[in-house]
Amino acid sequence: MGKHALLSASSSHRWLNCPPSARLGEQYEDKGSSYAAEGTEAHTLCEYKLKTALGIRTKDPTTSLTYYSEEMEEYANGYAAYIMELVETAKQNCSDPVVLIEQRLDFSKYVEGGFGTGDCVIIADGTLHIVDYKHGQGVLIESDDNPQMKLYALGALELFDGIYDIDTVSMTIYQPRRDNISTHTVFKESLYQWAAETLKPIADLAYDGKGEFRCGDWCQFCKAKHDCRKRAEQNLELAKYEFKLPPLLEDDEIEPILGKIDDLVSWASDIKDYALQSALSGKHWSGWKLVEGRSNRRYTNDEAVANAVSAAGYDPYEHKVMGITAMEKALGKVKFSELLGSLVEKPQGKPTLVPEGDKRPAIHTAKHDFNDYEEENSNG
Repeated sequence: MGKHALLSASSSHRWLNCPPSARLGEQYEDKGSSYAAEGTEAHTLCEYKLKTALGIRTKDPTTSLTYYSEEMEEYANGYAAYIMELVETAKQNCSDPVVLIEQRLDFSKYVEGGFGTGDCVIIADGTLHIVDYKHGQGVLIESDDNPQMKLYALGALELFDGIYDIDTVSMTIYQPRRDNISTHTVFKESLYQWAAETLKPIADLAYDGKGEFRCGDWCQFCKAKHDCRKRAEQNLELAKYEFKLPPLLEDDEIEPILGKIDDLVSWASDIKDYALQSALSGKHWSGWKLVEGRSNRRYTNDEAVANAVSAAGYDPYEHKVMGITAMEKALGKVKFSELLGSLVEKPQGKPTLVPEGDKRPAIHTAKHDFNDYEEENSNG
């Protein structure tokens, strides 16, 4: 099943927000990445672990996995154990729950040619459960109002609604590298309402290459992000502030800039990367040239270096305590917690300015604390 749908579930966050990006992206080659390849292999291992846990005979893929590691093994085992807990819970209300692994889910009733693959679908009377494994650690993915999960749910309902008495749909993102298990549960009817009122009209526009271009966090994985005119226009709007130093800007000028800085930095980085890759492929940019960047010295053979230094009577090795992540891997989480739990602390994170919608609690500044102190004393 190597073919991808034009309006796939995995890209739905983008095309639902920027409908014409779907057709625009067809002009670009899908180059893939090592991150995507690693994610695919992690899914393969998860599938094997889950089938084994369910008593389904299947071939162990471990020796054929390029990116296999103890970490991947641990995460796949955790994923399988989590699914088995859900199955046991489902059995309390339904004697014969169905567990589907890597199931093709067709939602073309609402999205032209739309289909995707559900990592795990559990069908039982009362609740339909969709679980999606995410191996990435760069972006925290939430299940709340997640369009990819809702499309999978619609595909699963298309297969089983009517056969099973389903009232609610529970959607879970399992993202172990971010310690993130996020579940969102909705009534079946609300999904159908979203599909009819929001999903289908936008999907029709996207399939026809129509609608308005819009910029946002969904641009990150868009194939056209390097030379999208709309993205350039939005980021170049900041030029109207003439790059004044912060003290020369009014508050009502700084606030809209704050909302665009991350996108501007990302866009500028994408342009530089695109220009570099094009130059490496032979393109000449007027006024620019390829040169060799700075590099650091390195040993050609660590073992030979250690032997030579030892023979001269010196110690070639550094001696220091392993880092927390490496130590936890070496000892295992249980033993690590048992031996070192009281010796590990998590310092307060560096203050970061984020939009109000961010889920992290706000921290109090010294001024806030002083104001609270004044208020308490004035009331006392």
